Amino acid sequence: MALAACNKDKVEMPDFEVQAGSLIYKAGDTVRFAFKGNPDNITFFSGEPGRNYEFRKRTSAANDLRITFSTLTRNGITYPNLQLMVSNNFSGKATVADLQAATWTDISDRAVFSTGADNTPSGEISLKEFTRPQQDAAPVHVAFRYTDTKKPQGQNLWAVRTFTANNVSDDGVVTPLALMATGGWQQVDVKNPDRVWTISTAQLLMQNSSATVEDNEDWVISKGFNPWQIAPDAGQALKNISTVLQGHSYVYRKPGTYKVVFEASAVRYNGEKRLTREITLTITP
Repeated sequence: MALAACNKDKVEMPDFEVQAGSLIYKAGDTVRFAFKGNPDNITFFSGEPGRNYEFRKRTSAANDLRITFSTLTRNGITYPNLQLMVSNNFSGKATVADLQAATWTDISDRAVFSTGADNTPSGEISLKEFTRPQQDAAPVHVAFRYTDTKKPQGQNLWAVRTFTANNVSDDGVVTPLALMATGGWQQVDVKNPDRVWTISTAQLLMQNSSATVEDNEDWVISKGFNPWQIAPDAGQALKNISTVLQGHSYVYRKPGTYKVVFEASAVRYNGEKRLTREITLTITP
């Protein structure tokens, strides 16, 4: 009786097979998969970026760290006194000593800055060259450096309206790292403590001033970004133990070769069994 009870509770390997209507489709066509068997759960990995079975546990990759932002300048004579700076050895401490101890590279020439129009887009800027090898990985910090001098027409206003930072892997997976509100901004005053960056969830702002204001230098620095971070690929859950599914339809929008994986599983209180079924599809233009 005890042996019979043990066998009754044993988790069995799922019974599951998949067949595609064809192995070649055109982009935009509906691919139909037919199922045989009724496993407890089915998860579908299409083979597209972010949906690869082999990368379901991947948490690091040699990404391209990319940023974008938009700016506004006004008041006084507009000239290039806002710089885009990047460092991969900044300590993260918002002090003048730590700022000056770090190595900063001026990459302002890679961005488009406002000359008076609001929300001027910077364009997408790659910071991949500042990525260290994974074994020596260090966070990458982005900064905006404002400098101005005492002059008759006063000092102009600069505002950074939007900001995004993303990691993009070689296979096209985009991992969001920050927006303006989550950039972890810190300001460091180098000259003239009466005028500093105002940081909010909506923007970074350096106000304009009158001609009486002395020379000014202020930095606003982001949190450190991990250029190796990547979100694991995820599959689409198609069914659970309470449903029956005879097939699945899917549309591929881009040509290419895709390794499609269906994972069938039986997951119980006393164990689990999993198996996969693979199909390679060719999607033509």
